[in-house]
Amino acid sequence: MGTGIETGIDYNALIDSEAAAFLESAARYLKPEDVEMLRLAFQVSREAHEGQTRKSGEPYITHPLAVAAMLTDWRLDVQGLAAALLHDVLEDTGVTKPTLIEKFGKIVADLVDGLSKLERLEYQTKEDAQAESFRKMVLAMARDIRVIIVKLADRLHNMRTLDSMREDKRRRIALETLEIYAPIANRIGLNKVYRELQDLAFKHLHPHRYSVLSKAVRAARGNRREVVNKILLAVSQRLVQSNIEATIKGREKNLYSIYKKMQEKHLSFSEVLDIYGFRVVVNDIPACYLALGALHSLYKPIPGKFKDYIAIPKGNGYQSLHTTLFGPYGTPVEMQIRTREMHNVAEAGVASHWMYKSGEGVNTAQQRTHQWLQKLLDMQEESDDAVEFLEHIKIDLFPDEVYVFTPKGKIMVLPQGSTPVDFAYAVHTDVGHRCIAARVNHALVPLRSALRNGDTVEIITSTQAKPNPSWLAFVQSGRARSGIRNYLKSLQREEAVALGEKLLRQAVGALASTPLAVSDELRAEYLAAYGEKMHGFDDALAEIGAGKLLPIVVARRMLELAGERLGEGVRVGPITIRGNEAGMVQLSSCCNPLPGDDILGVITKGQGLVIHRVSCPNARRADPDKLLEVNWEAQRDRMFGVTVGVLSRNERGALADIATAISQASANIESADTQDSSRDGDSLFNIHFRLQVEGVEHLERVLAAVRQLAVVQRVERK
Repeated sequence: MGTGIETGIDYNALIDSEAAAFLESAARYLKPEDVEMLRLAFQVSREAHEGQTRKSGEPYITHPLAVAAMLTDWRLDVQGLAAALLHDVLEDTGVTKPTLIEKFGKIVADLVDGLSKLERLEYQTKEDAQAESFRKMVLAMARDIRVIIVKLADRLHNMRTLDSMREDKRRRIALETLEIYAPIANRIGLNKVYRELQDLAFKHLHPHRYSVLSKAVRAARGNRREVVNKILLAVSQRLVQSNIEATIKGREKNLYSIYKKMQEKHLSFSEVLDIYGFRVVVNDIPACYLALGALHSLYKPIPGKFKDYIAIPKGNGYQSLHTTLFGPYGTPVEMQIRTREMHNVAEAGVASHWMYKSGEGVNTAQQRTHQWLQKLLDMQEESDDAVEFLEHIKIDLFPDEVYVFTPKGKIMVLPQGSTPVDFAYAVHTDVGHRCIAARVNHALVPLRSALRNGDTVEIITSTQAKPNPSWLAFVQSGRARSGIRNYLKSLQREEAVALGEKLLRQAVGALASTPLAVSDELRAEYLAAYGEKMHGFDDALAEIGAGKLLPIVVARRMLELAGERLGEGVRVGPITIRGNEAGMVQLSSCCNPLPGDDILGVITKGQGLVIHRVSCPNARRADPDKLLEVNWEAQRDRMFGVTVGVLSRNERGALADIATAISQASANIESADTQDSSRDGDSLFNIHFRLQVEGVEHLERVLAAVRQLAVVQRVERK
């Protein structure tokens, strides 16, 4: 790792210099023995990464060293800094976790382990590996927040040095940063990191747009300097006149937020007037409100543009007063007013715990971050699919929030657009499961209603209630989506196991030469031979019921294993269905079978048993091994959907007459679609009715009633 052949750079000297600067920076706030531990961590990392280089050609050790140096700005403790120096040794070198425990202790080793990706060999796709590695990191950061702080510094340095990567890899990493890591930085209050990650991701995802917008902002900076200076002077004078001690700074919006505003509001750059904002930092909370009054007397406030995040902090602990004013020349001026403690939290979030050792705001940021992490833990416990869990996290990371109240006055923070169902799951998963109605501001509202800031929400529950799959179409929070999906999965599993039991018995009965039964002993033998990833025979039955495993295949394997040892049983005939099973038994929408029709079942992957009419072309094309003999049960307790086509003369009252005939035949009309079918001078129209009937006999009575009408030329089941 000496001189770079192509660059002529003496990397050893450069690394020694950077390491010395890092240790000097750490020594400003750490004990001498802590600095010695960091010196050892650097040596172990340097030796472990010996011979490894980054895509840029630099020795790999420059990366963990830069990450650790970044973290000294946040005054991270010795264990966090040691983990930063060692964060890639488990993943990319021969160093083991026991070695780290021996040299640096269990806490540092656990931090490094939490920062290491999983072995990709275990997973079928890169997406699975990424999602499972992310879930591992979430669990680690829930145990120790330093995991995500080091990870964000790691990601920030990687984004700053991304130019040497291939374009496709740059875009993938930039998109992941924009969707996951930048929102996490925002969620835990690391606003400077959040803004820089956004801008760097924007640069690599849309390089041309980034370049054009960057030049436009630089040009605007000069053009608007006079206005900015005039506002700064006027604000300073007014605060002095009001005897308010304050520090005032101009604040330029980051490029990505300007770009997003242009996209969302369909504006050109010249129309985005508020690219500058101002920050007023005062001594205490009363001074915040005094400063607000002084500024409102200087420039008129824009109605609806005031937000009090001091009384109701954001989910990441952020506190400030926000107001937008009519400035000079009609320019909108955004003001943020906060105390020094609030400013520390706003810039460093949960990292302010190490940077500043006192202040109520710091404790608030920590508390809210840990509450959020606990929600993530709850979600991951409810989701056994890492990819699905990652999607829930992405949903939950949206920065826009709505603040609502429980009937007892407790504030709940939810994603923008949340509904009473999201609120119910935020209170408790069981409340969400048993939700049947909601009152918002004491008035009953539909469960899909969007909540607004300040709403008081009361959930009405029933012990008989259960989640409705249609809720997934409108819920906004990851917790609600995860809770609903998990409940539906558990319900479907119970149905899949019961159906799988029936299908397996039928398949064994069809294959065996004599009446046979499946014993517990045989089930255990099957698991030993074929159930490598199964926890019990119910897993095999669930896969059969869900259509992932063919019952005929399982039956053949069991018969081969059994030989002559199967006990006597009863041959099982056709499976009987009621037609109102949910989940794993479905009526096909292509042929709409009704009780009275001759039917057969088709095992369909992911859907379970799908019932078709015997005459259905889709059923005839199915694999014979997937076909099952099924019959209707004698007792049924539901109506069935069917489509009926009617060709009628286009006369006044014709549609009403047909609808009346259907209704008088005791059928329900779900929908009706009409289409002009006039020909040869005759004025005709076709009507497709979606009806609910009891079965074939009932349908025949309905069709007979419609045929008797004089206006009807043809009626048929579709």
